[in-house]
Amino acid sequence: MDEKNARAKIRGAANAVGVTRKAFMRLAAGNLCAAALIGRASAQRQEKPTGEDKMQRRKIPSSGEELPLIGLGTWQGFDVGESAEERAPLAAVLSTLFESGGSVIDSSPMYGAAEGVTGDLLAQMKTPREKPFIATKVWTRGRDAGIAQMRQSMKLLRVSRLDLMQVHNLVDWRVHLATLREWKREKRIRYLGVSHYESSAYGELESIMRSEKLDFVQLNYALDDRAAEERLLPLAAERGIAVLVNRPFGGGGLLQRLRGRPLPSFAGEIGCTSWGQFLLKYVLGNPAVTCVIPGTGKPEHMHENAAAGFGSFPDAAMRARMVASMEA
Repeated sequence: MDEKNARAKIRGAANAVGVTRKAFMRLAAGNLCAAALIGRASAQRQEKPTGEDKMQRRKIPSSGEELPLIGLGTWQGFDVGESAEERAPLAAVLSTLFESGGSVIDSSPMYGAAEGVTGDLLAQMKTPREKPFIATKVWTRGRDAGIAQMRQSMKLLRVSRLDLMQVHNLVDWRVHLATLREWKREKRIRYLGVSHYESSAYGELESIMRSEKLDFVQLNYALDDRAAEERLLPLAAERGIAVLVNRPFGGGGLLQRLRGRPLPSFAGEIGCTSWGQFLLKYVLGNPAVTCVIPGTGKPEHMHENAAAGFGSFPDAAMRARMVASMEA
């Protein structure tokens, strides 16, 4: 749709509901921005990075269901207001995720307005190519408070059943895991798990993984943050626990620092055209990882991230070269 036709269509809708001229102009600007962003993302998607048609998938061990390798984290990027201008790029992010073959969307009550924004945008979308796999978290203390928070999350996300509920940062995990098992039996959730984003929690996380029956664990793992390789990732494989990876771009502004450096000469051997893809491919080179959920509010970054789910992944020798190149 060109800009003239888009304006006419929006104007007609505005007149039908009695929107003021000022409100109409604000709405029009936001919708035209969304159309432009989605159009740009669609054009980018015509350029398949590897010549393959579908993003690769890995199985959730507890069920055998397969998930696409690249998902979306909503921390910071989706914590926005109600204006069309703020939400238009996020609608394009979701469209890019689905059109690229991704489905996993991870949120939390800790992420400000992210759950509500995600729910609103998904409700406004036409049926996506991929059915969304929606994951969120419980982040409070006490059984009743946890139940109230989870019900609120479902209301904000506009779902009657969640794909995955996780105990965020292990807060009151014994109490909440008991509730999650009840909810799973009652089919209010499909999967349950625990999450953390700091290596300082690995001791407690390992203990829970050994003692509790979990479908998922979410943890931090990156090329410059490889502690999960030592015990947690092997343990997840041993115990049949799916792994969601947060913070795949590391900490301390790693990705920003790398953008000014040329990619290693061997990066093209695994289809990498950017540092972001290089870092994501390293994480996905570990077969214990089920899905990576980098956060973004920019459709061009979503497109770049999704491309890392196509093509080949580094074997042990290539991963050693990737570590050496980083340490150099």
